[in-house]
Amino acid sequence: MNAEIIFKYFPHLNEEQRTQFCQLEALYQDWNLKINVVSRKDIDELYLRHVLHSVGIAKVQGFKAGSTVLDVGTGGGFPGIPLAILFPETHFTLVDSIGKKIKVVKEVVDGLGIKNVIPINSRVEEVNDRFDFIVSRAVAAMPTFTFWVKGKIKKESVHERRNGILYLKGGDLEEELKTYKTAEIFDLADYFEEDFFATKKVVYLPLKFKG
Repeated sequence: MNAEIIFKYFPHLNEEQRTQFCQLEALYQDWNLKINVVSRKDIDELYLRHVLHSVGIAKVQGFKAGSTVLDVGTGGGFPGIPLAILFPETHFTLVDSIGKKIKVVKEVVDGLGIKNVIPINSRVEEVNDRFDFIVSRAVAAMPTFTFWVKGKIKKESVHERRNGILYLKGGDLEEELKTYKTAEIFDLADYFEEDFFATKKVVYLPLKFKG
């Protein structure tokens, strides 16, 4: 499976974006041989399991020019790098506490010529900036995650949706989210027809500004 699966769902990409998406596979395959950040099984289905999954967030929420997004526990750069390709005028900060993973992020970003990504090797609690949205791929249960990102949300919203978390999760979330009355759950199967997305979701949780 190649980048065509991205173009199927995002047909209005410009030539540079298409080229960058096409280059992802070779870059990740090369770096994965040196530093294993994607499982062997997943590297063969990179576009389905990682790239398209990442940009599923864009089906729920687009990002305006000049807005800022924090990707927590980015690993090898997901969902941050595919989203940064999709929204070149948005500023993305990708943070991970594991240095070798951030090294891969830096190399992929450089290889693609992406200018709107700042990779940081750090725990998220040590990041001092505030952001419009915080994205992630299921690095922790929601109570833990909201604790980590406390105080990281900007006060003023520039999007119609209030600033907050956009979280890629799978499975039954009823128990985990029962205390979050404002959370909204979006099934990715409503946007993508592949079987992989049958249980995959985007959870949106608005967060209050804490000064």
